[in-house]
Amino acid sequence: MAAKQTMLWLLVWRALRLRFQRVSVVFAALMVGATIVTALSAVWFDINTKMSEELRTFGANFYIGPGHGASMPQQALQTILDDAPPGLVHGASPWLYGMARTELEKVVIVGVWFESLQKLVPYWQVQGSWIGVSFDDRNAMIGVKLAERLNVQPGDNVTLVDHNQRKNLQIKGIVEAGDATDNMLIVSLDVAQAWLHQPGKISHGLLSVSNDVGQVDRYASRLQSQYPDLEIRPVRKVSASEGQVLDKIKGLMGLVSLVILALSSLCVNTTLMAIVGERAREFALQKALGASNGDIVRQILLETCIIALAAVVCGWLLGYLLAQLLGLTVFNAAISLRLPVLPITLVLSLLVAILAAIVPVRRAVSVEPAKVLKGE
Repeated sequence: MAAKQTMLWLLVWRALRLRFQRVSVVFAALMVGATIVTALSAVWFDINTKMSEELRTFGANFYIGPGHGASMPQQALQTILDDAPPGLVHGASPWLYGMARTELEKVVIVGVWFESLQKLVPYWQVQGSWIGVSFDDRNAMIGVKLAERLNVQPGDNVTLVDHNQRKNLQIKGIVEAGDATDNMLIVSLDVAQAWLHQPGKISHGLLSVSNDVGQVDRYASRLQSQYPDLEIRPVRKVSASEGQVLDKIKGLMGLVSLVILALSSLCVNTTLMAIVGERAREFALQKALGASNGDIVRQILLETCIIALAAVVCGWLLGYLLAQLLGLTVFNAAISLRLPVLPITLVLSLLVAILAAIVPVRRAVSVEPAKVLKGE
């Protein structure tokens, strides 16, 4: 038995060494497939997190507002934020709207937490600078259309007037949001509550919530049951986009992987057929010396698996590098290589190699020693 195993390994080593050129073709085909599967699998497992981060640039994806009326207690929003699971909420701000008068005309003012604003509306185009402190009561931002009407630039002042009261606010930035905000004066929440005589009140709250595994809908359902007097819902144009985009990208990656594996299998099959054709006399001689069909099958499959394993190892390394390139190009961030990627690549590559070897193996075992050795 030991002698038979030794002979098997000698035959395998000889076959791999003497047909290095064709073996290299099989190796290259399997390595390309393993590389693509490794890279796309790594991106697949990490894409939810990366896309959730990327799509947060669309703005807030979670709304909390009054169930009835035009305002709600600020404390209700603060309680929700305090009780939120760690890492779930990346940014949040209350919004309070109202009418105020300047020296020139009536304007809509909106009170916010300035320090969270850039996380919630990163798409705003700001001429000048953002305000980074929520309790800043001396500075404001202004929508681009309102700035044109009031003829103000960053550094100019806008004065709010209420009977005998006057409040000067210096404009730090001009906002172009592409929506109603372009006609608003943006001040700190404390200033808006005091000027509009609505202490402790807000119009609604906006949050940026992680949605890499669909937490937004579950979080909204849980909060709605806890706070039935509030309207709590995802901002569908943002949160729904995440799922749709992810499904399409994952479907595309799966399709690309299948196509690459099919092409690899076809290339391996064609090359193995050529190798078996060249080795017909070798297999005929082995049969004439007493080798069984099972021995021939084991030899070819062992050769194929050795090539496949070597290709998988190289594919892991090249696939990891390709995943980093894709991550930096698309998401400007590195891709984490998750543990399931390695066995997935190994299993798929071995499956492709074995499937590709089925027809060549059948051809090898069908060799008739008498005909081949006679030269027919």
